[in-house]
Amino acid sequence: MPTARESLLDSALSALTGLPWSAVRMVDVASAAGVSRQTLYNEFGSKDGLARALARREADVYLRGVDRALGEAAAPTERLAAVAEWTVATARGHPMVRALLTGCWGERLPAPRPAFRTTGSPVPAQRRADAGLPGPSELLAVVRDRAVAALEPGRPKEEADRIAYHCEVALRLALSYIVAPGGQGVEGVGRLVRDAAMRS
Repeated sequence: MPTARESLLDSALSALTGLPWSAVRMVDVASAAGVSRQTLYNEFGSKDGLARALARREADVYLRGVDRALGEAAAPTERLAAVAEWTVATARGHPMVRALLTGCWGERLPAPRPAFRTTGSPVPAQRRADAGLPGPSELLAVVRDRAVAALEPGRPKEEADRIAYHCEVALRLALSYIVAPGGQGVEGVGRLVRDAAMRS
């Protein structure tokens, strides 16, 4: 059974399918989750706190998929192609992940404002969701660093540098498919990643 926090996040995400974030009301999110509005405020502190937590959860879902792709028993190029395909597919199916990767939030999504730390608040920091969200370049750096860590252990420095370069290329190709989708579908970006690796 999901926790109150997860139920609230699910309710907020569900509300976004029919309403822009500006029209989503905290009382309706609480009601849909089956909890009191006070519970919602205890968990997130404010609507901005809810927005940050929702965006962070979407980022975590995306990063777990990246880790799964990198953990496959396959050649490094195949794993990078899988990361690129996952990135494009997830951005297409999850508007908030697309916004996190591109920085283009639009009016329907909750563009989380930076958190301001307060002292003496009775609500724990992790519940207020005070930690800031990564911008697109920071999120891509996290993915690149995870890819390099997964693919380079025990390799000579020059090979590790080459892997870091291929990670960067794979992510940049994925971003291009997110912003300007190709006619070949998600598999198209995987083919480009493989081709780029063979040519270098």
